[in-house]
Amino acid sequence: MTAPHRHALYTVAQVRALDRRAIDVLGIPGYELMRRAAAAAFASLRRHWPQAQRIAVYCGPGNNGGDGYLLALLAHEAGLAADVLALAEAAGEGDAARARTACEQAGVPVRRWDGTSPLLEADVHVDALYGTGLNRPPQPAAAALIERLNSGGKPILALDVPSGLNADTGHCPGVAIRASLTVSFIAAKRGLHTGQASAHTGRVELATLGLPESLWQEAPDAYLLEAAVLPPRPRDAHKGRNGHVLAIGGDHGTAGAIRLCGEAALRGGAGLVSVATQAEQLVALNAARPELMAHAVDGPQALEPLLERATVLAVGPGLGRGAWGHALWLTALDSALALVLDADGLNLLAAEPRRFDPARQVVITPHPGEAARLLGCSVDDVERDRFAAVRGLAQRFGTLAVLKGAGSLIADADGRLDVCPWGNPGMASGGMGDLLTGLVAALLAQGCSARDAARLGVGLHARAGDLAARDGERGLLASDLLAPLRSLLNGLDA
Repeated sequence: MTAPHRHALYTVAQVRALDRRAIDVLGIPGYELMRRAAAAAFASLRRHWPQAQRIAVYCGPGNNGGDGYLLALLAHEAGLAADVLALAEAAGEGDAARARTACEQAGVPVRRWDGTSPLLEADVHVDALYGTGLNRPPQPAAAALIERLNSGGKPILALDVPSGLNADTGHCPGVAIRASLTVSFIAAKRGLHTGQASAHTGRVELATLGLPESLWQEAPDAYLLEAAVLPPRPRDAHKGRNGHVLAIGGDHGTAGAIRLCGEAALRGGAGLVSVATQAEQLVALNAARPELMAHAVDGPQALEPLLERATVLAVGPGLGRGAWGHALWLTALDSALALVLDADGLNLLAAEPRRFDPARQVVITPHPGEAARLLGCSVDDVERDRFAAVRGLAQRFGTLAVLKGAGSLIADADGRLDVCPWGNPGMASGGMGDLLTGLVAALLAQGCSARDAARLGVGLHARAGDLAARDGERGLLASDLLAPLRSLLNGLDA
């Protein structure tokens, strides 16, 4: 389903403000919004499960439960067998109570969940237990019901947000519904697109409930990336116009990391790619990829001539944290060249923090463990609020920051933020970060700003991973992404 504003992501507070504006300024009653939400969700249910004849709806006491009661009513009116299991003896107040009354008066059976009774028989279960306001673990009775639903083997439709998932952060403080489909109302909630959310939302659809454009006056908190490529090259292009990436790394035993980085820079379109590495890596690199100009570098003095010819540095893959890697890292950071830092380049930065000149194009690409070291906190702290973490990284170091993981995040020092909607679990394997480092460096070399290089690079990397995973996620290798990456970068297989 397509909808206006589907790439705009909002915080829970922003969505509540939109809801209040619809009611107080546009004059749309809350019950009418509830009715529209139920209708949109029921339409999605019928579209995805057209053969379903029996619907079971699980309602909490709040407005999310009200949406569920009205959906059950619509199913009943459409001739389906509809049953409701309620968390509370009665709905809360206002519109939710009115919705429950309408459902009961129409003859829809409403029973209370006692914590032990079996699930209702149904072809599709509908989760209307909690809405966007939950930021704590579900109550024990609700948690038991959620666990029962998750293990029931039937599809689950979540209304607005899977119950138990924090709609602001994508974190689950306790058990949470694992939905097959989530229909989000009015505006897309940012927490449905990163972190643990990917294991709980299933497919996400947005229903804007027919609200007028005048509702959306506030800028969103973040945006979902859209598929993008670089424009075609001019017919008179030559390698000198496409930049020179210098990849620095590959200490003893890590030739593979710096090779993947360098090869990704080549496939990403850099005109020239040099590698500064240990002498023992030269034979392997030259044999495997002769297009890489590999140089034995034993220290800063040997690195200086390579820096003079480079336009962008990619530092960290296989760099190590010993004397050799540390000396090259210091030399790279002291130059004025555009820079991508990953892996041990980030671990060294955590040990010796520095804030970069805002005029310098710098991108850091940590995974949650590296991010935790850079921020001086735990991995759990990072994953509890990935949005705050990536913004904290960008502001602390004065860089463009990428926080990798499910729903990778990209933030600049001014707080602008993008979320990657692509990628798959098969990409959780060694070498994927090395590829991203080289790709972002190649895009910088071709004239992209740090923000554009990171946004485009993260998107292309994830989309290439999805194409490569068509043969299966398990066993996916980082090098499997190189062929689809080239196709995507040229506007093919998009």
